Amino acid sequence: MSSTCTIVGLGAHLPRTIITNADMERMVDTSDEWIRTRTGINTRHFSQDNEPCSVLAHQAALKALEHAGLSAQDLTHIFVGTFSGDYNLPTTACILQDMLGLKGLPAFDLAAACSGFLYCLETARAYIALHPEACILVVGSEVTTSRLNLEDRTTCVLFGDGAGAAIVTGQPRLGGIRIVDVMLKADGSVGNLLTVHGGGSACKPVLGAPIGPEYFVQMNGRDVFKHAVRFMSDISISLLQRNNLVPHDIDLFIPHQANIRIIEAIAKKLGVNMDQVYVNVDRIGNTSAASIPIALTEAVQSGRIESGMKVLLTAFGGGFTWASALLQF
Repeated sequence: MSSTCTIVGLGAHLPRTIITNADMERMVDTSDEWIRTRTGINTRHFSQDNEPCSVLAHQAALKALEHAGLSAQDLTHIFVGTFSGDYNLPTTACILQDMLGLKGLPAFDLAAACSGFLYCLETARAYIALHPEACILVVGSEVTTSRLNLEDRTTCVLFGDGAGAAIVTGQPRLGGIRIVDVMLKADGSVGNLLTVHGGGSACKPVLGAPIGPEYFVQMNGRDVFKHAVRFMSDISISLLQRNNLVPHDIDLFIPHQANIRIIEAIAKKLGVNMDQVYVNVDRIGNTSAASIPIALTEAVQSGRIESGMKVLLTAFGGGFTWASALLQF
């Protein structure tokens, strides 16, 4: 794709309630040591009833617009990556559109689990190729806790809630972030290793029937770990090769914040030092589609990224889906 694509604004938002590992000990049969040694997670943020997916997305969007020096009226499209939207219908993107005081512009949700933000980013690139004047709000927003079984200690300790947003345009801008390339992959043959089956047309809700574990995240952790490491490593290398680069050409690597062991294993496969890797999983856990935009926003705001740097993003999620993106600052 030859069209110029630039991120001109970034924003992130986390719910106000912080849940520590000690708090998790009171909710489920687990321990701080067990969580830290296996996941690297110390705290995560949980939404309250007045903080659904759309509210988190709205706060992140406002911050991204402010960072870009734009108003909501400058937007032409809204794409939201999520698996935990407010409702099945209306979509979170349509709710967000109304919250921003807008009408008429295209708005839709995209379901690619933890890869959702990067899938939306590539979708934005495609739209801008057709409409170079477009100004697109791309959001990854999740209330993963709405789909957590707090009796399943192998999954409930991993996740947190949050949102991240980017404003993407077809116009170069001083200080903007150029989207050099994006690569997407999926493999439905292994999708049953990570699921939320309940509520779909193949696993219909029945009025008055109890809600079972199928309505919550279910995961074969060991197999998911192996696929996540291999798929994110392979796609990152493929994307770099397509752009005549090697891992050591990258100044900062921002992987999906699922688990510190996964992050360390990917870094090892790529041959990069952990000091070249941005990590916030210890503070916010796995926020699914919000993971990448939150980490990218934090890295920019903290000064970890400077002008001239090349940054590589990669994500992996249920489906299975996985993705990688190359950014030039």
